[in-house]
Amino acid sequence: MRVAIASDHAGFLLKESLKQYLEEKGVKVKDFGTHSRESCHYPEFARRLAGSISSGRYPKGILICNSGIGNSIVANRFKDVRAALVYNLRAARLSREHNDSNVLVLGAGFVSKSMAKKILNIWLRTKFSGGRHRVRLNLIAKIDKDL
Repeated sequence: MRVAIASDHAGFLLKESLKQYLEEKGVKVKDFGTHSRESCHYPEFARRLAGSISSGRYPKGILICNSGIGNSIVANRFKDVRAALVYNLRAARLSREHNDSNVLVLGAGFVSKSMAKKILNIWLRTKFSGGRHRVRLNLIAKIDKDL
């Protein structure tokens, strides 16, 4: 499995923790930054990661900032990116089952490291259920074309 990951300064410590956790599980992780706790601008990192998902270079990604809101806004501007801001286990599962999310967005100010690992595990293991949810994703894709 290959996963891209990125954060701003507020999400840096959580990113580093999740990156190590994934690597220990044998997941290949591409780190798009930031590489320190020095103040930076989240759109730059969200753009790099979302671009890698949109282009197909990476199948899944993880974005982390303080609230997750800004990263979600940036990532969802990219074609074929379905970024889900997740704060709990049920939302992690539903974001995959119903929405086929390919970018997990976490708010470091809202989830602990242990909760983030639980969310990540569920998100990575849960499969898209298709069916009526595929119909809905197709409707979203049609909206994108119409804009």
